[in-house]
Amino acid sequence: MAVIVTVEIPGGTEETYRRTTEQITSAPWFPMPGFLAHAAGPDGSGGWRVVDFWESEAAFQAFAEKARPIFEEMGMPPVMPKVDEAVQVILNP
Repeated sequence: MAVIVTVEIPGGTEETYRRTTEQITSAPWFPMPGFLAHAAGPDGSGGWRVVDFWESEAAFQAFAEKARPIFEEMGMPPVMPKVDEAVQVILNP
């Protein structure tokens, strides 16, 4: 079952997001199996929001384990992602 993963990062900035994303996307293990799509932007209240689509929660958890050291190195605060079932994910072919 596909899932929508939403991460709210209070005080997150575009600069930190871009540096972190550069590290992740250049890692030899990226993209991880099960990764479908990613979007991010300001959350409207001074923080940053990340929304990912994964084939399963297990696929997302495997990614999170690999990415955790990068998040820590970049000084990102620990956050609890919200995982919801996706009834449908439509990708642009």
